[in-house]
Amino acid sequence: MPDESTAVDFERTFTPHMDAAYNLARWLVRDDHDAQDVVQEAYLRALRFASGFRGGDPRAWILAIVRNTAFTFLKRNRGSNSPVEFDENVHRGELEDAGLEAEAVRGADGTMIRDALNELTEEFREVIVMRDIEGLSYKEIADAADVPIGTVMSRLARARGKLARSLKERIAKES
Repeated sequence: MPDESTAVDFERTFTPHMDAAYNLARWLVRDDHDAQDVVQEAYLRALRFASGFRGGDPRAWILAIVRNTAFTFLKRNRGSNSPVEFDENVHRGELEDAGLEAEAVRGADGTMIRDALNELTEEFREVIVMRDIEGLSYKEIADAADVPIGTVMSRLARARGKLARSLKERIAKES
């Protein structure tokens, strides 16, 4: 068990990122109560292994733990639902138009965006949440997801493209 000074340092360093941790967990497990459980378990793990934190960005470190805890939770409770590694050969040639993405997002409401985000696979949803909702840098996302920055960039581009197409279809249906 950590001593009192370690607990104080832990609280000062990692508690400010609890909202981001919950946000990521919520988008990954898709349930408020499960997300709360995941965040609680992740923070307990982080406290237990706080001595392993060697500096750097505490938000990326705690989000990596939340991410891993969420995927463990999903595997244990909902079967194998782990993300598939991005394969450049499979997804080659799908360049997304940034103008289309911005146009689709501008025309969508909050519920429509949430529904479209929920349709994304975990690998795409997590990068959108970490980058566009939580504001993490590519490097922070790469550290949290334990993937190369190029993979983060590819996933983000594909996720935004899928999101834009989904939003555009939803808007067309409402028209």
